[in-house]
Amino acid sequence: MSLKDKVIFMSGGSRGIGLSIALRAAQDGAKVVIAAKTVDPHPKLEGTIFTAAEEIKKAGGQALPVQCDIRFEESIQNAVDQAIEEFGGIDICVNNASAISLTPTLQTDMKRYDLMHNINGRGTFLMSKLCIPHLLKSENPHILNLSPPLDMDPLWFQGSLAYTMAKFNMSMCVLGMAAEYSGKIAVNALWPRTAIRTAAVANVLGGQEMYDKSRKPEIMSDAAYIILNKDYKTFSGNFLIDDSLLAEHGETDFSKYADYPFDQLMPDFFVPADGYPVPKVVKES
Repeated sequence: MSLKDKVIFMSGGSRGIGLSIALRAAQDGAKVVIAAKTVDPHPKLEGTIFTAAEEIKKAGGQALPVQCDIRFEESIQNAVDQAIEEFGGIDICVNNASAISLTPTLQTDMKRYDLMHNINGRGTFLMSKLCIPHLLKSENPHILNLSPPLDMDPLWFQGSLAYTMAKFNMSMCVLGMAAEYSGKIAVNALWPRTAIRTAAVANVLGGQEMYDKSRKPEIMSDAAYIILNKDYKTFSGNFLIDDSLLAEHGETDFSKYADYPFDQLMPDFFVPADGYPVPKVVKES
């Protein structure tokens, strides 16, 4: 497997899972377009598009940092145009950017609702749409959305309805585009079984304790690497959980991704237990 010279168009990849996916691809010599908003250092968020680009280059890849707000069509189109001018094409589109607010209905203000839907659902649809004409020219085109399996259990909707709808919009893009572009572009979804050490976990969801009891982003980038190397004609329309996919491909030691044993880690949302059982090969730290 190799992503050498593949052009990856990544939304929101200046930190966290997106950057981890980019760095894993960079080890092969991939070319990564970091299309994200952060150009100036943030007091609570590490990384900018420029620091991400430097890390990608140090890892062995090429990088193009482009300031991009995926809520706006002209902003994405500008980033796509720059990618084509710099690298000559797009092989992979990773819809990583997301907004989160785990609030019940009455506590969800419409500004936050609109932000989540504009970034998660609309942004994913729009970014995919603008990349598709270029993906169709690729030898092994992929769209990868960081979104959960579609599951209509009310458990996932109660208490965080607005966020769930927004994330499931991303997953419906997988369902629909995989069918629409069957045999032409692979479209898949990847989601973590546990919380992942990201700025959102540290600053929004659970603070330092939840951050410590989360898995490292590398579990997602290792899983994404497998997906993005698959044959686009035969591997599409899948809703994948990180450790399940890795276990299917021979991984037997998950302790390297966490500092705590599995039963002490913070579970993520949206993982149906019956459809995605915990791999039996999970080793304790």
